[in-house]
Amino acid sequence: MKITVIGAGAIGGNLARKLGEAGHDVQVTDSRGPETVAPHIRETGARAVALEDAVKDRDAVILAIPFGAAGQLAALFTSVPDETVVIDTSNYYPHLNGRIEAVENGVTESLYTSELLGRPVVKAWNAALAETQRTKGVPAGTPGRIAIPVAGDAEEAKHVAMRLVDDTGFDPYDAGALADSWRQQPMGPAYCTELTRDELPAALAAADRVKDTAVRDSMAERFAALGSDPSLEDVVEMNRAAHR
Repeated sequence: MKITVIGAGAIGGNLARKLGEAGHDVQVTDSRGPETVAPHIRETGARAVALEDAVKDRDAVILAIPFGAAGQLAALFTSVPDETVVIDTSNYYPHLNGRIEAVENGVTESLYTSELLGRPVVKAWNAALAETQRTKGVPAGTPGRIAIPVAGDAEEAKHVAMRLVDDTGFDPYDAGALADSWRQQPMGPAYCTELTRDELPAALAAADRVKDTAVRDSMAERFAALGSDPSLEDVVEMNRAAHR
């Protein structure tokens, strides 16, 4: 499959490497220019390209960019065919992204991204920490394999995203329509808690917008309580403990 990853940070770099290792034709781009794409991202064959060339003739485009930045790409996507699958990996944190009134008032994150971009998106990979994605992907059928929720409105597009999640080493789980993807947003029970496919449905069902927003907004102080150098396991346990 021909895939472009827009964004060469931790998430984008992980996905470019994993999908390249899985045998896909991967391009990666960054708003600062192709020369800023780190060498380790290109080790599996991913090609660094200019942003204006990144979405041409692609089967899927993955947005690994800060939440709220999709509007800056809207003009770029006007020439992208409808059949190209666009996957959103972003999460809204007011202290990082600035307060966005539409989201604060209940608009689901990826619906907001879709509106900014001017086309439908699928939500995937947002509910797993970058270090989880980098280190804990395993082959399909491995006991205890971590599951990642995937939400979207077009079944064919969602199927493509689920296949790619599988290719990165995680069990894809159909989390329903994009309007329901608030259940996998920060900091719900399904968010960055490393659950299996058997455990994930109950966690998604237990999501509570009011409580989860409060947990999200207390994250800085809870994270500070972990000390100066928390492990991945420490962070995952912190996220799980917030919902016990």
